[in-house]
Amino acid sequence: MTEAASDLLAHAIAPNTERAYHSDLRHFRDWGGVLPAPPAMICAYVGDHAGHLAVATILRRIATLSKAHSAARLPNPCQTEIVRTTLRGLKRKHRAAQKQAKPLLRDDLFLVLDRIGDGLRDRRDRALLLLGFAGGFRRSELVTLERGDMEITRQGLIATIRRSKTDQDGAGRRIGIPHGRTRHCPVVAVEAWLTVSGIDAGPLFRPITRHGHVVPEALTGDAVSALLRERLDAAGIDPKGYSGHSLRAGFATSAAQAGVSTLKIRAQTGHASDAMLARYVREGELFTGNAAGALL
Repeated sequence: MTEAASDLLAHAIAPNTERAYHSDLRHFRDWGGVLPAPPAMICAYVGDHAGHLAVATILRRIATLSKAHSAARLPNPCQTEIVRTTLRGLKRKHRAAQKQAKPLLRDDLFLVLDRIGDGLRDRRDRALLLLGFAGGFRRSELVTLERGDMEITRQGLIATIRRSKTDQDGAGRRIGIPHGRTRHCPVVAVEAWLTVSGIDAGPLFRPITRHGHVVPEALTGDAVSALLRERLDAAGIDPKGYSGHSLRAGFATSAAQAGVSTLKIRAQTGHASDAMLARYVREGELFTGNAAGALL
């Protein structure tokens, strides 16, 4: 295989996905598994970890083992009926309701923003929270945004997402962020952050040292979650259950509450289907036309 072909293969999957594959295979081998694995070994692996690992984690690892066998052109034990039946039993017995990040709804976001000052870190956090909410961004999308991805226009701001969870081929997606009609405008917040930080290239959101120095590297996804919880706590809101995903969930839920169509919400968030968006819509419409409201 040529060096050029090897390079293309290396870029066929996202780095995070590649790391997850290696981690899954290492876990299987550390348990005592071997490749090729007979179906009974896969079933034993599932049984040993049922109730100890999340169902989603076990299913992901079995999917990795399936890919590993197929890639090596080995008989695939994960496609046998006994393994499929074992996985069905795993899901029926151990699957619990999926833990979801609490949505940061618009009114609570405004409470948080009202408690943020005007310092350098404050400007960064305000821009990050407002842009993350208005764009319905995943935290992974927020931390990969660069200055060159921001285009200021008369109508507002256009943010270009170069790659995301649902766009592994890097086709890109442009999201419009209009000027806000309230006291909290995402476009003004981003412009203010760019002005005080002096960022003209590279990552848009970056760590700030205790001496007030903006470092060249991008914030991590974990830093976004920690930042959000810190700001919630400062605003008197219990941060338990909130994460970096709360901005995206909060936007979708708040938009559903405001009567925005699922088509328009998906255009902003990039959800692939109404089914993927359904849990936010259900949450947002819990009190819309509620039958109890007509009785009590």
